[in-house]
Amino acid sequence: MTDTDPTPEGDASVEAATSAGAGAEAVDAEPELDRDGTSTPVPIAEPELSDDAIERVASILEAGRLADGPEVRAFEEEFASYCGTADAVATANGTTALHAALEAIGLEAGDAVITSPFSFVASANAIRLAGGTPVFADIDPETYTLDPTDVERVLGERNDIVGLLPVHLYGLPADMPALCELADAHDLFVVEDACQAHGAKIDGRRVGEFGDAACFSFYPTKNMTTGEGGMIVTDRDDIAARAASYVNHGRETDGTGGYEHVALGHNYRLTSVAAAIGRTQLERLPACNRARREHAAYYDDRLADLPLETPTEPANARHVYHQYTVRTDERDALESTLSEREVQTGVYYETPIHRQPAYETVSTAAASLPQAERAAADVLSLPVHPGLTERDRRTVVEAVRDHFTTQ
Repeated sequence: MTDTDPTPEGDASVEAATSAGAGAEAVDAEPELDRDGTSTPVPIAEPELSDDAIERVASILEAGRLADGPEVRAFEEEFASYCGTADAVATANGTTALHAALEAIGLEAGDAVITSPFSFVASANAIRLAGGTPVFADIDPETYTLDPTDVERVLGERNDIVGLLPVHLYGLPADMPALCELADAHDLFVVEDACQAHGAKIDGRRVGEFGDAACFSFYPTKNMTTGEGGMIVTDRDDIAARAASYVNHGRETDGTGGYEHVALGHNYRLTSVAAAIGRTQLERLPACNRARREHAAYYDDRLADLPLETPTEPANARHVYHQYTVRTDERDALESTLSEREVQTGVYYETPIHRQPAYETVSTAAASLPQAERAAADVLSLPVHPGLTERDRRTVVEAVRDHFTTQ
């Protein structure tokens, strides 16, 4: 699927237009009030379904084919085309996508896979569910993604690593050129966790094109949603076939499987109802990503002079701002101020994976990963979803500025 919106993705004019006249616009306007006289909270996320999505769902319900079927196949084909890959396999959610991809790639019991400690726990859980052992390398403190230098350090210390599972966090791609170079040098597979990065790019290529496989989530707060859902994309026919079988109880994938189960598998299938929503969301994804980038540019311009770090976008990357995450050693106080001003925020993630109780028995749980641990203490995400109004953006900026300028 190609982008048909007339504004090119990544066009610098979008950011320039958003920032134009910033100095002349007041950021201390009073928030708009609801009819009962109370102010309207600014939500951290606001999932939205179009009328087209509702109509498509209604047509699926009316037809009565609610489970896996032609609607799911169409969604897979369109999503693969969008990502620039040969194949896509839909799943029930992002975690099942990661698990099925690792099973399809042939992860075996005890195999060690390097991943990020600074992510939602599903990234590492999927490795364990597939029988492997997650090994954590530290993150780059500016991008919050796997630091290739630390990955190289881990590779030099261990001889049991079979793969890399980098995470594209907050909508920003990991340093895939460097990580893929390491993978090639050490004969490792690469599975991209792209669950937060639909449409993000590095060196002009969309995430999903770099690894042996990549996995996406369609949870309600993501850049596009199916309610719950996931997707594996790959250029490898063998991975696509094994993944498609695995998510469908280990059946053959040629449509003749019936009750013949040729391998161990799960019921990780996506429903036709979810696929119908996903197809409409995919059509809107380019415009929604541009809106997120416009909001991010607005914040960048108006928060630049404050003592906090705003998100980094490397020159070769295109951030899609699943989250707009700032960093400050006053994180908890700023979070409290924003809550008082009815601005919702999120801390993603307060506890690194290697410090989670469920990881106490994992061999690398006691590792020293200072950058991940510092980030966990400092990061705070501000509302950046496409549904933000001008009033919402002013309210967020005013609250952040007031926190730092009235201390």
